[in-house]
Amino acid sequence: MQRTLVLAKPDAVQRGLIGEIIGRFERKGLKVVGLRLLTVPRAMAEEHYAVHAGKHFYDGLVAFITSGPVAAFALEGPDAIAVVRRMVGATMPNEAEPGTIRGDLGVSGLRNLIHASDAPGTAESELALWFGADALVGYGREIDAWIVAEEPARP
Repeated sequence: MQRTLVLAKPDAVQRGLIGEIIGRFERKGLKVVGLRLLTVPRAMAEEHYAVHAGKHFYDGLVAFITSGPVAAFALEGPDAIAVVRRMVGATMPNEAEPGTIRGDLGVSGLRNLIHASDAPGTAESELALWFGADALVGYGREIDAWIVAEEPARP
């Protein structure tokens, strides 16, 4: 099982899309193991986007993520990072495929609704930043047996 961070950015919150976004991931079979709504402090935003510090768009990223409430959620499932990234779609909504969150719901560049961790190391550090050490909840679901199939033994 793998865990990943997803942020419904201020534009998604203001447009009332939190439920739609979480629902897509839950219908896919991913499990919500952490959830919080917050206004992001500038220092947290700067740490989250530190990899982009010095780039021409950095100040805009920080300004946007701190401009209103954000819904942060941790998802768990097989290959969760790759599954979520495929469901989110291309960074620029006008380039995202129909059927993806950005392709169906996004309109323009910086207002692209959602952030998703891009790799296991990133997911680990982002989950620690947004949720802390012990805030995620592990639990089983009866439906997991229907979602996560045991791989047959290979000869």
